[in-house]
Amino acid sequence: MRVSLRDLGSVAGGALPMLVLCACTTNPFASTNLNPFASNEPPPPAATAPMAAPEMPASIRPEEIVGRWGYGAYHNETDRARTEAAAHSQCGQPVVINRGANGGVLMYLSDSAQLHELNLKGSPSGKNYVGPPGPAGGMQDREIVSFDGRTLVLRWMDPEVAGRYGTGVYVRCAPEGMARRQPH
Repeated sequence: MRVSLRDLGSVAGGALPMLVLCACTTNPFASTNLNPFASNEPPPPAATAPMAAPEMPASIRPEEIVGRWGYGAYHNETDRARTEAAAHSQCGQPVVINRGANGGVLMYLSDSAQLHELNLKGSPSGKNYVGPPGPAGGMQDREIVSFDGRTLVLRWMDPEVAGRYGTGVYVRCAPEGMARRQPH
């Protein structure tokens, strides 16, 4: 049997692209990309999710805000003092903040009629937040603007919610059964 160079060339010419294609697509260990249409650049490293910052403890402990509170809210900072006085007058129907089963506090989220256990969270900036589990300063969180043991001021992080509810002022009520004495 006699094979001419012409016959060998046509067989090799038809088989060579198939061999190249197979080598490029089926060999994951190939170090050279023989596909003329592909880049010889190494593939970019796989994107990894950024590591979440570890949760920081708040400088305020949950037991410090457990209790009975009069509540009010304001939209303008100039109304804060008046709102604190109005919140104090709400102690006849106080907002009660209890301890949650997992160490948080039981409070309401925006637009929710049921209590949720919320965490007190610290941040690298030194700010404190109260909100559901997750990074400090999330959209469902409230920033603890100030807290002196008697007055707690909370601002919603979500601007739309803050626009509706304003900045919340909680004024600590006297313990239940302890009426405030009025001077005679």
